[in-house]
Amino acid sequence: MRFLPGLALLCWGLVGCASGPEPASEGANYGINQDGRIWVRGPWEAIKPSQDPDDVIGQLCPAVMDLPGARFGDYGREYCGLIYSLGDGMYYASHPSPLADRHMGRVSREKSCYVPRQVEDARGHPETLADYHGHPWSPSPMLQSRFDLLGATQVFSIRIQFDKACHIQKLIPYLKEDRPGELYERRGESWKLIGLIKPENKASGRVTLVND
Repeated sequence: MRFLPGLALLCWGLVGCASGPEPASEGANYGINQDGRIWVRGPWEAIKPSQDPDDVIGQLCPAVMDLPGARFGDYGREYCGLIYSLGDGMYYASHPSPLADRHMGRVSREKSCYVPRQVEDARGHPETLADYHGHPWSPSPMLQSRFDLLGATQVFSIRIQFDKACHIQKLIPYLKEDRPGELYERRGESWKLIGLIKPENKASGRVTLVND
């Protein structure tokens, strides 16, 4: 895992044969602040807000996978965004950002996107609950993406990840608490606990699987 000032880099993968998308540049709904942090605009009109963050999470994958290159595997790209509230009892999704390390994404299973640190929503002062991102392959669980599990890459209370087949996983790292981190998988309308990250393993992101 490499870091640039103010940025957390997501989702490295296994190295394979060459090719990949052109690096993304700043857009109307995402960009880079003067302090080097990624910002994203909210709300994303493709996602219906809800009082239940799970309702927002459930809408993300189909919407993200309709974006350019999001399903294209080794030739694809990743998108990162945020789930947030404005203190009004509702949860919203930001627009996703494809901004990533320009030195990555040229080879198979080597894709990235930067975790945004700020939502710009003219209606109020956003409070971020979670970051989300998609992988352009399937299957692509967090257990095969160890950089998503590293303690150093956790920015918010929850991390949501999904692959192009819309298999959704949720990590609650509990970084500042003396309790195991929890890895869940979305099954139907509920979350199934599939792994724990013991306190001594939070830095490395090593998961201990939970038996059914």
